[in-house]
Amino acid sequence: MEPVEILPGDGPIVLGVPHAGFYVPDGIWDRLNDTGRVRADTDWHVDWLYDGLLPGATMVKATFHRYVIDANRDPADVSLYPGQNTTSLCPTTDFDGRPIYHPGQEPDAGEIETRRKAWHAPYHAALAAELDRVKRKHGIAILYDCHSIRSVVPYLFDGTLPDFNTGTNGGVTCAPEIEQAVVDLTRRAEGYTAVLNGRFKGGWTTRHYGRPETGIHAIQMELAQKTHLATEAPPYTYDEAKAERLRGHLKTILRALETLASSLSIKTKTTGGLDHG
Repeated sequence: MEPVEILPGDGPIVLGVPHAGFYVPDGIWDRLNDTGRVRADTDWHVDWLYDGLLPGATMVKATFHRYVIDANRDPADVSLYPGQNTTSLCPTTDFDGRPIYHPGQEPDAGEIETRRKAWHAPYHAALAAELDRVKRKHGIAILYDCHSIRSVVPYLFDGTLPDFNTGTNGGVTCAPEIEQAVVDLTRRAEGYTAVLNGRFKGGWTTRHYGRPETGIHAIQMELAQKTHLATEAPPYTYDEAKAERLRGHLKTILRALETLASSLSIKTKTTGGLDHG
């Protein structure tokens, strides 16, 4: 199993999909307990949600499950949310704080580094290469990082999560025009709730690549899974009717970003923005 799948496009948008993969190598699978084998913390069907929405968009998808290693965590395993419950680079608990390994079978530091080299590093090498390719072609690249999570996870946050959770790390990972366009569209989406930089402010991917001054912008979209699943519990069935309604709004967002990319590319050139790569 290759660690990453790339669907290249010729437009300015790159879709990152770090958590929709299912693959767990046998040597890890055999050590997972029944809780771990459910793989409940998958970003269920996020790749389906965005498939074909924007002709020309590039998709970079991790094939491995986040229990192998989390492609949206700092490779140095520094917490993105100090003082709050979260999971680590190589998770040993699920989003409810329950162990996912048989006792004594958790990965040690040496194994974590091996996994980083085998899975995390190739995914980010591919993502960086695609961002660089797109930026060289268009003068700009917009990374839109695609995520989903259960709407109620008491271990991670209080209450019920809004449907659209936009993250820009407080506005530093993308141009204000990008942030504003996405926020406006999510807040106007009838029947949905939305928040900017709430519990999810953008993971390591968004924070690492989002450098607007270089022409690379990044934004994270965390969707509550009730927006596209029949139920947020096994078997995590994709609800076609819910998903099609949601896809209409996602298409509008991506088209707006594509339109913005042209004007921001001109602005970067005329204001002497730094070249990337």
